Amino acid sequence: MPVTTNCLLVISTCPDKHCADTIAAALVEGGHAACVNIVPGLTSVYRWQGRIERDSEWLLLAKTTSDAYPRVEETVSRLNPNELPEIIALPVERGLADYLQWVVQQTAQED
Repeated sequence: MPVTTNCLLVISTCPDKHCADTIAAALVEGGHAACVNIVPGLTSVYRWQGRIERDSEWLLLAKTTSDAYPRVEETVSRLNPNELPEIIALPVERGLADYLQWVVQQTAQED
């Protein structure tokens, strides 16, 4: 039986390890994401200001919720030095119920 979830997988890239570590720590320590995977060795090819660019980047995969997403977006935007940081949120349609509940618990704001 599918579990209804408001969990999201947020994808973002960083120009270097320091940036990736800083953002991942801020997201988890702030309770904005339950977990952030840092994947090194990514090459991005994209068009920017009329030119084709090719950059080495670090990929962030943040597990969060739709309620916590505004805090994720604000944190990544503030800490990422890129002029236009990549921030893409994908809905989590299915997953292990206990894991998804853990994500919800870790990102719930205490009043």
